[in-house]
Amino acid sequence: MTFVRRLFKWGFILGTLCALLIGAFTWFYLIPRLPDVSALKDYHLQTPLRVMSRDGKLISEFGEQRRIPLRIDQVPQDYINALISAEDENYYSHYGVDPKGLLRAAVRMVQAGGKIQGGGSTLTMQVARNYLLTLDQTFIRKFNEILLSFQIEQQLSKDQILEMYFNKMFMGHRSYGIEAASAVYYGRSISELELPQLAMLAGLYKAPSKYNPISNPARSKIRRNWILGRMLKLGYIHQQQHDDAIATPIIARHHSLKPETSASYVAEMVRQELFDTFPIEDVYTGGYRVYTTIDSRLQDAAQLAVQKGLLAYDRRHGFRGIEINHGADLATEEAERILNRIPVFGPLQPAIVQQLNEDSANLIMRYGVTATIQFSDMSWIRPRIAIDHLGPKPEQISDILTVGDQIRVRQAYSDPSVWYLSQVPDAQGALIALDPQDGAMIALVGGFEYLHSKFNRATQALRQPGSNFKPFIYSAALEQDFTAATLINDAPVVFADASLEDSWRPENYSGKFFGPTRLRKALYKSRNLVSIRILREIGIKSAIDYASRFGFKPEQLPRNLSLALGSASVPPIDVATAYASIANQGYQVTPYFIERIEDSFGKVLYQAEPTTVCANCDYVRATDTVNLENPPEPQATIIDNGAIIALDEAIDQEDADQQAAQDALLSSNNRPTTALPIAPRIMDERVNYIMHTILQDVVKKGTARKAQKLERNDLAGKTGTTNDQKDAWFSGYVDSMVATTWVGFDQPKTLGRNEFGSTAALPIWIDFMRVALEGTPEHQRTQPDGMVTIKIDQATGELARPEDTTSLEEIFREERTPIQMALPKNNQSTDNASLQEAAPEQVF
Repeated sequence: MTFVRRLFKWGFILGTLCALLIGAFTWFYLIPRLPDVSALKDYHLQTPLRVMSRDGKLISEFGEQRRIPLRIDQVPQDYINALISAEDENYYSHYGVDPKGLLRAAVRMVQAGGKIQGGGSTLTMQVARNYLLTLDQTFIRKFNEILLSFQIEQQLSKDQILEMYFNKMFMGHRSYGIEAASAVYYGRSISELELPQLAMLAGLYKAPSKYNPISNPARSKIRRNWILGRMLKLGYIHQQQHDDAIATPIIARHHSLKPETSASYVAEMVRQELFDTFPIEDVYTGGYRVYTTIDSRLQDAAQLAVQKGLLAYDRRHGFRGIEINHGADLATEEAERILNRIPVFGPLQPAIVQQLNEDSANLIMRYGVTATIQFSDMSWIRPRIAIDHLGPKPEQISDILTVGDQIRVRQAYSDPSVWYLSQVPDAQGALIALDPQDGAMIALVGGFEYLHSKFNRATQALRQPGSNFKPFIYSAALEQDFTAATLINDAPVVFADASLEDSWRPENYSGKFFGPTRLRKALYKSRNLVSIRILREIGIKSAIDYASRFGFKPEQLPRNLSLALGSASVPPIDVATAYASIANQGYQVTPYFIERIEDSFGKVLYQAEPTTVCANCDYVRATDTVNLENPPEPQATIIDNGAIIALDEAIDQEDADQQAAQDALLSSNNRPTTALPIAPRIMDERVNYIMHTILQDVVKKGTARKAQKLERNDLAGKTGTTNDQKDAWFSGYVDSMVATTWVGFDQPKTLGRNEFGSTAALPIWIDFMRVALEGTPEHQRTQPDGMVTIKIDQATGELARPEDTTSLEEIFREERTPIQMALPKNNQSTDNASLQEAAPEQVF
C-alpha cells in the first residue's frame, strides 16, 4: 500500500508539474503568439468586382473567387439547421469547443499512430482555422485553434460566427460562400432553394470535390441523405419532409455567371477606370459594386441594333465562304467536341453540316443541339468577288455547302425555331447614346461582339466624321453674320496647296453644282462646296475654337479647309457629346459612365456629380463626395459599425444644413437651386434653335428621310459619309436622348459604292430609337425670345414679295432679319446651268 501511495503521490506531482508546464507554455508562449481575435470584428472577405447597370442588372463580374456575402437573416433556416446537423450539432450549447467531439478526434489520432486527423472541430474552430491560422495538421495548430475558439466565442455572437462561416468557405467551382455556390449549382439565390438542395449545399464543406453534385452525384446524394437523416434525428424536420427530400433526384448542374445585360465594352471601361483609381490588388478582391449609367433595356436594344445592322450590311455584299471543312467522315461526338470549344459571337452560333438534302442541310451545333437550314432562305447568297462585285446566284444548296463544313447560323428574330445561314461580319460598328442633360452614357456598343474583338470603337477608334461634322461649322457661321437664309454659291472651286502634288478639287457626291443655295438647304442637303465656302469665310481658327467648345480636341482637327468636310479623326463618343450640346439647347456636358461605387457592405465610396443642364438655376454645393481622382483608402470596405453610424449622423446633419441653405436661397430670389454643377452655355440659344430646326429638316426632307418611319415630328440629326464611303455615320436626337452610330472597317477601306450614312448607319439608329423612344411623348421646343419668323424668297433668301406664292417661312434672330425685298421673279437671275459651266474659282 505504501508503494501504491508513493506511486500515486509521485504521479500526482508529475501530473501537476506537467499541467503547470503546459499552462506556462500556453500562457507565456502560445497565447502571446495567437492572432488578435478582435480583428475578426472588422474582417474583410475577398469579394469580386461587380459591374451593374443603373437599374441593378449585372453587367459583369471580375475576380478569381465568386462570392456574394449574405447576412444571417437572408439565409433560410432550413440551411442553418442542415449546416448544424452536418458540422456541429451542439453549436448553440458549447463555448467554442465540443469536448465529446475532441475526444472522438483524440481516439482517431491514437488509432492513426499519433497523426492529427480531421474531425472534432466545431464551427467556431473552423472559423478560427480559416480566418486566423494555417491549414497545417499539427498538434500546435490544433491547440491554437482551441484557444482561439474560446476567445472568439467571448467576443462574437453565435450569429456572427455563422455569418463568417458560410460566407468564407470554399464550395467548389470557384464558388466561396453559400450564395455563390447556390448560383453555381442551381442558378438561383439560396433563398429560392428547397430542403434537398439546401442539404446538398450543407454537405459540401467536408470535401467540395468528393461530394460535388456535378462531378460526383452519387457520393453527393449519399452525403445529402445522411444530413437529412441527421436533421430528422435532431428534430429539425419531420418524417414526411425527410422522405420527400430523400426521393428528390440530384438536379445540380454547372451554371456559369450570366450577365443580365450585354455591355461587355462598358464593363471593361469600368475595370480600367478602377485600375487607375484603386490599388490594383483591391480591384478584384475588394468587393466593389460599381453602378453605371447604363440602362439595361436600352443597352440590349443598342447591342441588337448594331448586330442587325452589321449583318444586314454583310448580306448586301455577298457570302465569303465557310469557316473550315472538317471532312465528310467527321463523327457526331467529335463534331460536338469541336463546336463546344468555339465561341458564340452575338447571335451567331457555330455549326457543322452533317447531311445535305435536296433543298436543306442538317446541322449539329454546340452541346448536341441539331437544326436544319433551308435553301429557300439563302436567296442572299452570292459569292463575294469584291466589295462591289458579286458572283452568280447558286442553283442548288450543294453549290454553297458540303458535309463537314463549319459555318455560322442565327435564329430568325421572329421565330426562334427557324435558323438561317450567316457569317461573322467583316465590317464593324459602334453606337453610343447619351442623356444630353448631364452626359450620362445610357447605352454603349463598341463593336459587333466583345468576344470577337475587344477594341472599343465607340471610345477608341479615330475616324473621320464626314458630313456629321458640318453642323458645327454652320453653327459657328450662324453665331457670326450668317443666317439660315444666307446665300452661298454651290459652284466649282479649286484649291492649290504646295504640300499636295495635285490641286484639290472638292465636289458634291452627285458631281453636280446647284448655284446660289440658302444655308439651311445646303446643310440638310449636305452640300460640300457650300460648307467649304462657309469655313473659308468664318476662318479656320475661329471654327476650331468654336468646335472645341463641344468637346472636340483641337489637336485632332486639321487646320485647313478639309475640316468643313469632316476630315478630322475623332472617336464616336466625341461626336455624340457634341450633338448632346445641340440636343440640350446649347450647354456643355461631359460624358460619364460611373454613377456610384459602393463597397461590399453598400457604403457609397463615390457618387458622380456631373455638370448638369439647369437653366436659370443657382448652384448650391452638396456635401463633399469622394472623387475618382482622389480615391478612398482600401480599408474603406471594412466593417466598422460605430464609424459608419457616426458618419451617417454627420451626413444627415450636413444634408439638413444643405437643404436649409437651398430653401433660404430659393425663398430669397425665387430661382430653382441644384446641388450639381451647372453646365455652362456654349451656344447662343437662338442659334441653337435655328440649328435644331435645320437638323429637323434633315429628317423631314434631307438625307435622313428614312427616320420618318418612326412617325415622330421631334427627331433631328445629320448623316455623314466620308470619301470612298470608308465611314458611315448618323447622329440624331430628341430632347431627352442623343445617339451616334458609326459603321466602317477597322482598317479603313470602302464600304461599297452605295453605302452611305443613310444606308449603313441610319438603320441602326432607327432600330435603337424605336425601342428607346417607346412610351416617350413627342416634345416640340418653344421658340426663344428675340426671334422672328419671316416669309422669304426661296431663290434669294430676301424678303418675299406679297404676290410670291412660292415663298417660305424662315426663322431669324431679330437683329439679323433681311431688309431687302426680293426682285420680281422675271428679274431674278437663276441660271444655275451657266454657273455650273463657268470656270471654277481658283483659291490659293
